[in-house]
Amino acid sequence: MTAMIMPLFQRLGQHTLVRYILASVGALAVDIGSFLALLALGVSAMAASALGYALGIAAHWLLSSRAVFAENVAASGPARLRQQALFVGSALVGLAITTLVVGGMVQLGLDPRTAKIVAIVLSFAATWVLRKQVVFR
Repeated sequence: MTAMIMPLFQRLGQHTLVRYILASVGALAVDIGSFLALLALGVSAMAASALGYALGIAAHWLLSSRAVFAENVAASGPARLRQQALFVGSALVGLAITTLVVGGMVQLGLDPRTAKIVAIVLSFAATWVLRKQVVFR
């Protein structure tokens, strides 16, 4: 059984999208985990949310630049700084999509949790395309 499963995992690991999904899950865990920890420490919800999101972006950069798009990471210096800025820009696009989709769907009377799921899918798709085609091209 293991002889069949290990090659499957190795083949899946060769696909950039699979690695990107895993990096996204890891970054989301950092975001939510730090958000909850900061709340437990008495930090305001707004500040905890912003700090958690920022830590999630940092985690996503580290995972993406080392495990997803490692062959396309710019050398250190101005090129790397530009790439990091583009990465943060793509994260802000994802944040804007999430905010607009959730706000719009709630205005239409839909459940916020359902709206958030739709927003996550749309934001994920947008940031994937931006990062693959612009940030790490």
